Amino acid sequence: MNESKHHEVIVIGAGVSGIYQIKRLVDLEVDAILLEGDEDLGGTWYRNRYPGCRFDSESYTYGYSWSKELLDEWHWKERFSSQPENLKYLNFVADKFDLRRHMSFGAHVDSMTWNEDERIWELDLASGDRYTARFVVTGIGVLSAPTLPSYDGMNDFAGESFHTFWWPKEPVQLEGRRVGVMGTGATGIQVIAEIADKVDELIVFQRRPNWSTPLNNSPISEEEMAEIRTRYDEIFANCAVTNGGFEHLPDRRGFHNVTPEERKALWDKLYSTPGFAILGQNFPEIYFDEDANREMSNYIAERIRGRVKDPAVAEKLIPKDHGFATQRLPLETHYYEAYNRDNVRLIDLSETPVERITKDGIQTTAEHHDLDVIVYATGFDAMTGAWDRMNIRGVGGVTLGEKWRDGPSTYFGLMTHGFPNLLMVAGPQSVSGSSNFPRAIEGGVGWVTRLLEHVRSLGITRVEPTSEAEKAWHETVVDVHERLLARRSRGWFTGYNSNVAGHDDGTVRYIAYWGGRPRYAEYITAEADDGYPGVEFATS
Repeated sequence: MNESKHHEVIVIGAGVSGIYQIKRLVDLEVDAILLEGDEDLGGTWYRNRYPGCRFDSESYTYGYSWSKELLDEWHWKERFSSQPENLKYLNFVADKFDLRRHMSFGAHVDSMTWNEDERIWELDLASGDRYTARFVVTGIGVLSAPTLPSYDGMNDFAGESFHTFWWPKEPVQLEGRRVGVMGTGATGIQVIAEIADKVDELIVFQRRPNWSTPLNNSPISEEEMAEIRTRYDEIFANCAVTNGGFEHLPDRRGFHNVTPEERKALWDKLYSTPGFAILGQNFPEIYFDEDANREMSNYIAERIRGRVKDPAVAEKLIPKDHGFATQRLPLETHYYEAYNRDNVRLIDLSETPVERITKDGIQTTAEHHDLDVIVYATGFDAMTGAWDRMNIRGVGGVTLGEKWRDGPSTYFGLMTHGFPNLLMVAGPQSVSGSSNFPRAIEGGVGWVTRLLEHVRSLGITRVEPTSEAEKAWHETVVDVHERLLARRSRGWFTGYNSNVAGHDDGTVRYIAYWGGRPRYAEYITAEADDGYPGVEFATS
């Protein structure tokens, strides 16, 4: 057996959160290492190489805010930057601050076991290497556990097939080929719009439609980037006071205080405004008032009908099982126009389900579709999936999967009772799943780092949230969620995923805090300022 390598802190995951967390620890001269299962850093932006992959947050609100040098030096080339550029940015950050020497790649953590006697975590890697650490900080992502459907014959297909998360690094030949895309969520919508005019034939297999609105992307000139740099303080200040962590401030006139004509005028404007303005600058009532949401949904439905030439196809693309903004909103570029092309066909799986995958394509109950490539844009086991796939054993040998079987229970999404010295950046029931990700994780990393400074200064060797504090936070998460119309949705916001056993029965799993970033920041800041009343500490 390999000898264990010990560090005071181990960070898991070299994505957006892990990169910042190791930077903070290096600055404090903590004995820390970052373990990353992939061959290089980047997380989401390393793995998701599929055509059309890009930000749906404005680039300049997504980048890190903690270094003026970084803000001054980096030029975002598009309002919504593409995956290759995003990965280039994260590499630029790591190289600029010399962070790679604190990272170990190809270091996939298979299991973690808490040793109560020694008060350390013992980590076993797929490579056979072993590590121990006083503290473990996870930065393993919100959407990092891809899920595939379970159709018969999936291994029989003779062509190329892969989940979008595992898109090959080598170029995939699509021109002149028959391609099937399964899934019309955020990823599927990006892929479909990007490849529709490149493939010989595109068959879209849709299980459930999603609402989607225009991304309205555009280049960022040198002049505009220079102007953005002068506004960074203002930009991040605006992001700090909005629920979603964007610059978009809501319309507070009151939905029912303005006329239908005034509402439509606002929506017409927002429909052509970049990004999530249509969520953030809208009337807040669309999230909890059924009449307001119905009117908004009808407006978007009419927009879809106006863009898709075939009325029957348009109706299939309009959700009937949930209202606008009650699930994750994909943003698109010419997505609906793709269905006006002669080489694109939509298959409604609610009418003609898949029977099996064959050697030559996909067989539905109605017909066989001959294909050369199958793309599974079938989503993720959101928020908890990455933790479930790692065998994490806490006090008494209880696994985290067992504790979270019916849904996660955490303290601010940063810690969980029964698993001492385990700190989570972007954990379940934090605000990371419900807002602009980097704006959320900078707060999480800051809180974790402050806690580590506290325990190191006092010689504390064991930290764990109390069960009472965790229960109180869980109740807060539930209370906020149940006020929103999203409580009725069947999307990943409520922990639903038809491809994950146990997550496919419609049971709500409270995986994210929906009270907004400002309120969440108040909660976690007060916890630290008050000396961590919800946390139990012990020294050696």
